[in-house]
Amino acid sequence: MSIVCTIFLFLFTASSAFASAFPKPSPVRQWSTSKTSNSTASTGNPIDDCWRCDKKWNSNRKSLADCAVGFGRDSIGGRAGEFYTVTDSGDKDPLNPSPGTLRYAATQDQPLWIIFDRDMVITLKEDIQVASYKTIDGRGNNVQIAYGPCLALYQVSNIIIHNIYIHHCVPAKRSLGGYSDGDGISIFESRDVWIDHCTLEKCHDGLIDAVSGSTDITISNNYMLNHNEVMLLGHSDEFDGDRDMRVSIAFNYFGEGLVQRMPRCRHGYFHIVNNIYRDWEMYAIGGSANPTIFSQGNVFIASDSQFTKEVTKRESIDGDDEWKEWNWKSEGDEMLNGAFFTPSGNEDTPSYTKMSSMVARPASLLKTTHPSVGVLSCQIDQPC
Repeated sequence: MSIVCTIFLFLFTASSAFASAFPKPSPVRQWSTSKTSNSTASTGNPIDDCWRCDKKWNSNRKSLADCAVGFGRDSIGGRAGEFYTVTDSGDKDPLNPSPGTLRYAATQDQPLWIIFDRDMVITLKEDIQVASYKTIDGRGNNVQIAYGPCLALYQVSNIIIHNIYIHHCVPAKRSLGGYSDGDGISIFESRDVWIDHCTLEKCHDGLIDAVSGSTDITISNNYMLNHNEVMLLGHSDEFDGDRDMRVSIAFNYFGEGLVQRMPRCRHGYFHIVNNIYRDWEMYAIGGSANPTIFSQGNVFIASDSQFTKEVTKRESIDGDDEWKEWNWKSEGDEMLNGAFFTPSGNEDTPSYTKMSSMVARPASLLKTTHPSVGVLSCQIDQPC
């Protein structure tokens, strides 16, 4: 990355990115916003370094598919397909969607890279069950999915969801039977999924839930706020199909008004890297059924309440004797305002090598800039 490009990203992050129409994190208390002497080398975020300095990002949209990291890095979305432009924010007939709508594009059999012709708020009558090999790319416009059911990934693969503001999602009856839960994004028996630079808040159930054998998922650069049960990873304690679940959670900002489940894990392998957590109301990272959790290079800022200092929470029928065998490790995390992480298991188990999905940068570097997370205000012919 060039020095000019890196300086641009720093200045953009600290100014115009925070002036968009979407919610953005406030400056973090106790943190410096000055540029460090080595900040011209790179931003340290390999996803953003990969594409955001390209002035021609609008012409080179599909290069985004080369930028994923973590367990979801193999997701190509709709890279092999044509572009499809959404021109209609409506959703009149979910069983027979009109051409030009998001539902029509997202449910086609062929790969598609879906973009939008203008700002729009899409209120759905029932959740969209997105088909395999799709990218939903909101860059360049204010695209919101809100005030109705939202997105479901059901037995699919190769999905990229990028730069969408998802909020106020609610349950609803489906035309072909059953009900949606009211998740922002529901992932069921799916793999190779990447959710990047979205803003999510105020949904009925989870903001992002992944269950029932889903795996190879990266959740990155998102801004999550104003929600109770943020993220559930794993269907139930009894469901063995999630033992091979692998999820990377990287470069996200878990902000104001969040209560718990950032994430809550069952079984599987979870690499939690270079995120910022602040003021959780119950706990940040929790789990049951012996998940392996590797927390690296995160910053945890506890609230002033003496009852919410602990980052971690275990749920175990057999109590301490059981969970003390679970492999939960904190490495290079910074704990502020009394925050603390309770480790367990074997510090040097080979399972941590198996789940190291990317290289963590030092947590101290997160303290030198505003977090560049959530939806971006991308302008044509300018770096984003």
